[in-house]
Amino acid sequence: MEKGTKKSSSSSKLRWGILRRALISSPSDDDQSETSVKSVSRKANRGFGLIPFQLVDNNQVKAEELVPASLPKAREACVCYTLPNQSATKLYLYQRVDTCANLDDFRICNTYDIDNTGLVCSWPSEEVLAYYCLSQLDLFRSKRVIELGSGYGLAGLVIAAATEASEVVISDGNPQVVEYIQCNITANSSVFGSTKVKSMMLHWNQEKLSSVSNSFDIIVASDCTFFKEFHTGLVQTVKCFLKKEGHSEAIFLGPRRGSSLDGFLMEVKENGLQFTVDDIYDQEIWRRHESFTKNNATWPNYEKDHCYPLLVRITL
Repeated sequence: MEKGTKKSSSSSKLRWGILRRALISSPSDDDQSETSVKSVSRKANRGFGLIPFQLVDNNQVKAEELVPASLPKAREACVCYTLPNQSATKLYLYQRVDTCANLDDFRICNTYDIDNTGLVCSWPSEEVLAYYCLSQLDLFRSKRVIELGSGYGLAGLVIAAATEASEVVISDGNPQVVEYIQCNITANSSVFGSTKVKSMMLHWNQEKLSSVSNSFDIIVASDCTFFKEFHTGLVQTVKCFLKKEGHSEAIFLGPRRGSSLDGFLMEVKENGLQFTVDDIYDQEIWRRHESFTKNNATWPNYEKDHCYPLLVRITL
């Protein structure tokens, strides 16, 4: 008991250190090693490593012509993803790189009643969703698709570039994130073929969604069930958006994270929707999960409950 208490106290101290470093920077920050921070952080530097990527020189891809001037002054990074498909399609994603918190982010979060996680990074579940969609090409062909809570839009862009969907809408509730989504759509327009692709500012509030109700064959989302206060709006959005005729479904990928996923699924059931949950839905993804479980050094503090995305499929 004493050892467990000591470990918990140490982890808490390190997490408070992460928060402190996000808010202010001081010479004393050097006393806290990067290794210690990684030992308590759930964030992965490389995720599951399913889609190869590398940083690209901003000057090479003319970042100043694409990143909206209305966004806060920050350092942008351009990441080039090479899809593991026959044509090795390349996608370029711009994202913000900050060394500390931007107070304007908090103002926007309060104004729009949203969070700013979409600005932090491309999260592992998004990469897994994008990879999974590449293995389900027939599911998306000639379909109208929307990604919810897209962040920088990796999965939506992959669907647009590789699946011959008729239309892909990439949405988020944070206006700053939506500007980056539009930037990334513009940067990759040459690989979409005949697929129509657009960004959308979308807050999960059914009262304002009547113009696009019953419009989509497929809904995709990753890591969108963590915040319990958004469960009701999220489920109502799914119910509102799915087409009532033919086969339509929502595909969610995200870790269980304690009771958060169960709470979301309870909301799904209470709204009269059907769902299935799978943990082994792709052999390669499962193999990498098992390797992280056995070798913690490759992903410090990896735990299935917090890191491994389950597959949830929802139908009317």
